Formats: sequence, structure tokens, C-alpha cells
Amino acid sequence: MLETLHTTLAFIVAIALLIAVHEYGHFIVARKLGIKVEKFSIGFGPSLISWWSRDREVQYVIAAIPLGGYVKMLGENPTEQGESGKQLLSDEDKLRAFDVQPPWKRASVAVAGPLFNFLFAVLAYMSIGWIGQSVMPPVIGNIAPASVAEQSGMLEGDIIRTVNGSPVYSWVQVEEKMKQVAGESAVMEVGRNGTTIPLRFFLPSTEKDVLLINVSETALGIFPGVKVVIDSVATDSAAEQGGVLPGDHIIQAQSVPVTNIRELIETVRGRAGEPVSLQVQRDGTILNLTVIPAIDESGHGRIGVRLAASPIHEPVVYRMGVVEGLFFGFERTWEMTTMTIQVLGKMVTSAISPENLGGPIAIAQLAGKTAELGLVAFMSFLALISVNLAVLNLLPVPVLDGGHLAYIALEKVRGKPLSPTTMERTQIVGIGLIVVLMLFAFYNDLLRLFRG
Repeated sequence: MLETLHTTLAFIVAIALLIAVHEYGHFIVARKLGIKVEKFSIGFGPSLISWWSRDREVQYVIAAIPLGGYVKMLGENPTEQGESGKQLLSDEDKLRAFDVQPPWKRASVAVAGPLFNFLFAVLAYMSIGWIGQSVMPPVIGNIAPASVAEQSGMLEGDIIRTVNGSPVYSWVQVEEKMKQVAGESAVMEVGRNGTTIPLRFFLPSTEKDVLLINVSETALGIFPGVKVVIDSVATDSAAEQGGVLPGDHIIQAQSVPVTNIRELIETVRGRAGEPVSLQVQRDGTILNLTVIPAIDESGHGRIGVRLAASPIHEPVVYRMGVVEGLFFGFERTWEMTTMTIQVLGKMVTSAISPENLGGPIAIAQLAGKTAELGLVAFMSFLALISVNLAVLNLLPVPVLDGGHLAYIALEKVRGKPLSPTTMERTQIVGIGLIVVLMLFAFYNDLLRLFRG
């Protein structure tokens, strides 16, 4: 119950904040350009709280459904105003109506919302850089046998300094750089015994899209490295009979280094009823043990242990200087923007399954998880969603900001605006597309939820 409440509150805070940033962009630019704003609403549906600006011109509203917001400007929907309504306007208000403004002013208002979301992301990433991030250091913990990494001369313990000349300070950055060079040649500089060594390699393309896998592990063959440790041993289990104790660090299984929990589980599952040799470290001593996995109801092997993993190299806090953090804000926002565009493009072309699309439930779950991890993780989540919100709103779909920009572009080409009837019909189509997309995303959320 408390976890659900925490997730819900984190979701509401995240969505309300990002919507407020987006709508404030429209609001402040419209006001600065002399366009009359009648209402600024965070959320849809019944009003929970409302108040008026000092000049009694703008009504501010916090509504019951925190899944959107809007800025209502005078003359934004000419069909709602009607000719009789226009005649009741003062001469000053007629000049301040949105629909009579020159194209550049209307375009400025339309683009201001996404622009403010981009600016929010830039500031969030800058703050993250200055506050400091807990990161996994870019130290190679394990190397897969016969991998590209081994063939290029990489060694366990190498500290990755740069990839194609770009400095890296965390394992996440290494992975991002590997995604960028998949299918290409690259140069990695590593620190080894106090010297910097350049290593050249060709990173082959992967069968799956690089955005969906860990390229550094799958294609290059390097791992940050974890210790697989026995957390607990079941009574009368195969592990207990083989002499395995809680706290044992599993080094090898069947003479193959164990670099993650999955590898050990697969080895045991595939050798039901057959001896499995384990090399373990216990209190500084290396021991060789043999266990015979029991056969479970599915015919797989089980030894009756609970496993835990801890990184070989402990996370470190990395704080950036003022200038470095400044550049990081812009660079990270640009990276997230291009990644979002790539994902959307690959979903359209079916290179990535649309099943990866997440809706409100997925966003709420991420909001709750990142909020639990602390301020930096939550800010990083907010920045990413803010970038996504900006990119999606710039799509040329009627009722979105990109749709308004498309209307204005057509107006410039035609020499006159589209008729109110045409705009109304296209906006209905746009609403329909958005509703279908939202329902599909919600359907994906439910599938993931029930599948566990």
C-alpha cells in the first residue's frame, strides 16, 4: 500500500512538473508577445484549485486529472468564438487575439512549450553533473574468451579512458559509446600500469537493435565484473551436500569463469544429475567443490542456493566542474534527443517492436523507482521524460505543437490560413491518433504488469 502511494505521488509530481514547464513556455511567450491568455491549467477535468492573476486577466487552474494541461488564448479556436462573440470584443482585445497575430508570433508560441522542456532537461543534467553521480567506474572486470575485446588486447583491470577521443568516466558512458560505434572501427584508450595504451578494434553489428541490448557485453565482450556470492543454502540440498556455505564467492563453474548469476544458473540447469565442479573463495582460501544438481519438476538442475551479486569495483561519486557540467547539460540533452528520435523512427519502421512503448503505468513505475534511488536518479528520469515530451510534441500531428507549426507552414505556402472547418476536421483526426496511441501504450503497460 505504501509502495503504491509512493509511486503514485512520484508520478503526479513528475507529470505535473513537466506539464507545468511545457505550458509555462507557451504562457510566458504568449504574454511577452502581447497575446491575451485567458486560462493556464495544469490537468484536465474539474477544477480543484483556481485563482486569478493580479490584472484579473488570467485564470490559473489546478484540475483533477494530472495527465495534461493547456493554455487557453483569446482567438485560439475561432470556431468557438463565433462572429457574434468577436463583435463583443474590445478593439484592444481584437488586436491581442491569437488568430490575428503574424505567423512568426504564433510559431513562437507553439515552439515555446517543447523548447522549455528541452531547457528543463539541460538544467537538470547540468545540476546532476554538479551535484555528482554515483557511477560504476569504467574498469574492465571480465573479458569473454575469444571476444573482440580479447583479440584487440584488452585486459581485466584496464581503465577505459576514451572512446574515439571522447573521455568516459562511467560504465554507462562506455556502453553508450559502444552503441554509437557498432558496425564500425574504433579506438579505445585504456589506462594500464600507469600508462595509457591505444587499442584499435572493429565492433561487429549485432542481430538485435543496439538500443535494446548491452553492446559492450554482447558485441565487444567486456563486463564491469561482479562477484557471484552464495547468499543462503537450503537444508539437505545438493549444495549443502557438496560443502557449499553461505558467503562463498563462486569463481568458476566447470572451469569457466562465472561473471554473472545467469551464467551459473544456466550451467546448473543444463547438468541435472551430473557433477558440477565449482571453484569458490572462502575466507581468502580457494576451494574446489563438486555438487550434483537435483532434478526439478521441469527436468532442470537445481542445487538449492540463493545467489547474490556485488560489483567487483565499487561505485564512485563523480562530480563535474562548473564548465564541464555546463557542457554536460547540453551534450546529454542532445544525446537523449537523438536517441528518442531514433527509437521513434525504428518503431515506425518496425525495426524495434512497438511493444516497447510505455504508457502511464510504465512512467509511474519508473517515477517511483527513481524517486526511491534519490534526487539525482529522479532528476535524470525527469530530464529524460522532458526530452521525450518535447520531441513528441514537435511531431506534425494536429493538436500537438508540431501540428500547429505545420498549419503555419502551410499558411505561408498558400498565402492564407486553412479554413476553420478544415482545421477542425484535421484536429479530430489528430485527437483520434493520439487516443489510439495512448490506448496501445496502456495495453502494453497492462501486458507487462500481468506478465510480471
